[in-house]
Amino acid sequence: MNRSVTQLFLEDTPFLDVRAESEFSTGAFPGSTNIPILNDDERHQVGICYKENGPESAETLGHQLVSGEVRETRLDRWVSFIEKNPNAHLYCWRGGKRSRIACEWLRAAGHEVPRIDGGYKYLRNVLLEEFQDLSPIVVVSGNTGVGKTDLILKVDNSIDLEGLANHRGSAFGKRVAPQPSQVDFENAVAIDLIKKRPASFIVLEDESRLIGRIQVPHELKRAMDAAPVVVLNEPLEQRIERIRRDYIISQYDELCELNADRAIELLSEQLLSATDAIRKRLGGVNHQEVRKMVENALIQHAKGDLEAHRHWIGFLLNNYYDPMYHYQMDKKKERVVFAGNRKEIIDWLFDKTANSTS
Repeated sequence: MNRSVTQLFLEDTPFLDVRAESEFSTGAFPGSTNIPILNDDERHQVGICYKENGPESAETLGHQLVSGEVRETRLDRWVSFIEKNPNAHLYCWRGGKRSRIACEWLRAAGHEVPRIDGGYKYLRNVLLEEFQDLSPIVVVSGNTGVGKTDLILKVDNSIDLEGLANHRGSAFGKRVAPQPSQVDFENAVAIDLIKKRPASFIVLEDESRLIGRIQVPHELKRAMDAAPVVVLNEPLEQRIERIRRDYIISQYDELCELNADRAIELLSEQLLSATDAIRKRLGGVNHQEVRKMVENALIQHAKGDLEAHRHWIGFLLNNYYDPMYHYQMDKKKERVVFAGNRKEIIDWLFDKTANSTS
């Protein structure tokens, strides 16, 4: 990997992305800000002109579209960004005319801004290479609700995949804010991998192929499926309470911030939709029973009583999530190298880190 590019990501360098809005929304980097030189409509017009009349006519049209007050407004926004982020670098799609012209305008305004040769495409390819040369991995597994994510967040040499995917990783794991694009997720994971390279190994939570609608990169998932496993254990009642806290109370609080008047309605839609999503795997009888429990818990919730959620959470753990977990663990039991409670797991990981660096 190019060392100078690696350093940009290690230092969380701000990027000025001058691509069009639709290009940016498809994929970008953490810390990048989109201030297009050509917006989507202008880029579309220039693209048609290029096909019909060639590159010179297209460039002339681009200058016509972005001239006068439009040009000054965009330049002012770039200058404002650069003054707030003096270490920023600038790029377009391939490091071509858009970024070159943007740098020329900024230079004329008294600002010399480094330009990424090869543009976004080059930076993206650099990050994708990170998945081809992964550090050793240790996977934290355990029943639903044991607090694997909480443990991950307490370990320095870890990456929180669910946090980067903005999803809690089950049928009930949808968050209020939308998930990132697949490309944004991959970029964020790759940058975290770069930052964790000094560690002798990386700790990841045991994940399925999909985290919500986000797919774990194939190379990373393959490495996780071959990695040693540590199993986190916790009593059932503590698991029920953690799920109630994270999936119900925290989610409801976030929904209240979004729309207090409809918070209970939105929570009901999410919980019942998630319950219906696992109908086939639950079986008809279990699905009908747990759905009634969820509906009753939501009625009590609307009255200010959140205790009834414990019943359906416990039912799902005993009749769905735990049996599914034991089935999956049976296929990876030979990779289990340690099992224990939260403190024991953290101590084990700390000792492994110390032994690896001594």
